[in-house]
Amino acid sequence: MKTLVMICSVAMLTFSCKQTANEAGVVDDSKQATIDSMNVVMEKQQAEIAKQKTIDSMQAVAKSQKPVVIHNTTAAPAATPEAKRKGWSGAAKGAVIGAGVGAVTGAVVNKKNSGAGAVIGGLAGAGLGAGTGAIIDSEKKKKEDAKNQNQ
Repeated sequence: MKTLVMICSVAMLTFSCKQTANEAGVVDDSKQATIDSMNVVMEKQQAEIAKQKTIDSMQAVAKSQKPVVIHNTTAAPAATPEAKRKGWSGAAKGAVIGAGVGAVTGAVVNKKNSGAGAVIGGLAGAGLGAGTGAIIDSEKKKKEDAKNQNQ
């Protein structure tokens, strides 16, 4: 029974940490592109609103006082979108998933003292998950570097 539980927990740990770069990267890139384009449109709208408020206030002042000379100035260039926020690293995700799976497995396997089993399993799972995530991160970075060099 213990071997069956261990085999299941190892299989779950192995498959829970897998995520292809295409699944995560393509979705994140398309979401980020949408957010960036929305931010640019909102900045343009805000600039137009501010420009219209300025014109309206100048016209109100001109009506109530002497004529005012208005000089047209060029608008400041739109600010570049903020840098892309980073999410959790692969090592952090792996550590969290590994700690959870290891704690559950440790509690199930060590029936006499499930608390100690959960702690030991959680620590072991977190260590293995962090290591696996770090490896995945380094592979992603190598692929990105190779992609950037080819461009």
